[in-house]
Amino acid sequence: MLDLTRLRVLVAVARHGSVTAAAEALHYAQPSVSHHLARLETETGAQLLQRVGRGVRLTPAGRLLAERGEEILGRLDAAEAELAEHSGLRAGRVRLAAFPSALGSFVPPAAARFTQAHPDVSLEFVEASPPEALRLLRTGEVDLALVFDYGSPPSPDAVRLTPLFTEELHLVTRPGASQHLKDHARSRWIAGCTRCRESLVRRCAAAGFVPDIAFTTDDYVAVQSLVAAGLGVTILPALALRAHRSPAVSAVALRGGERRVSAAAYGVPPDPPATARLLEYLTLPTVTPNSGQ
Repeated sequence: MLDLTRLRVLVAVARHGSVTAAAEALHYAQPSVSHHLARLETETGAQLLQRVGRGVRLTPAGRLLAERGEEILGRLDAAEAELAEHSGLRAGRVRLAAFPSALGSFVPPAAARFTQAHPDVSLEFVEASPPEALRLLRTGEVDLALVFDYGSPPSPDAVRLTPLFTEELHLVTRPGASQHLKDHARSRWIAGCTRCRESLVRRCAAAGFVPDIAFTTDDYVAVQSLVAAGLGVTILPALALRAHRSPAVSAVALRGGERRVSAAAYGVPPDPPATARLLEYLTLPTVTPNSGQ
């Protein structure tokens, strides 16, 4: 059976990039870290590290074990927290990972209602894109993750998705510009994250052209500033416009354009009480913005 302390050491080396940095993060002496790594290699019968100059790097076997170890240790830490909560040893805690436009729109009101109803529960947030949020969920670093998709929902092992709502997608231009997607074949375009960029390219392709993507940024405030300056056009979801709406841009809903927002939890129900209660507040009806001009 693998020793959990040695597994933590390997995960720390993978996360921090060196034995020295891992020792500092774990508050261990460097020789102690090296000893644990050597013992772990003996226990597994596999070479986990390879010396490169004065440093080390993980072998394929080492990377595999570190990835699995991160998940195992994360779930163990989460289990300890849940047991502490159920045993009444301390107040509950729930940690939420969410993408920026969610944190800038419907999450704060839901969190405020949750905190008002449960003042003894510690509520923590971390901003993360859907892939990173799911990684944090899988490794036990968060209890809930807000994610979105454009028609192909993520389905990692042991992750449960609770649909929250569907939001419209909007073509965002300067006022007076054409509100038809096909009329912007020669425009410069502003794209966001990988998923958003892929959705944009697909919609432009359906309109008969390949977009000339000149700028890439996830910052919906910066995107609207670029559009207002006449540097390009873009497609934004309703949440981004709800979180921040520049008066210097025009937004019109795209026919058939939508994005699905879901809450992801790990494992089979029931969820810990604090997690289940937060999920209830997040699933309350959400009003999306009007497209307007």
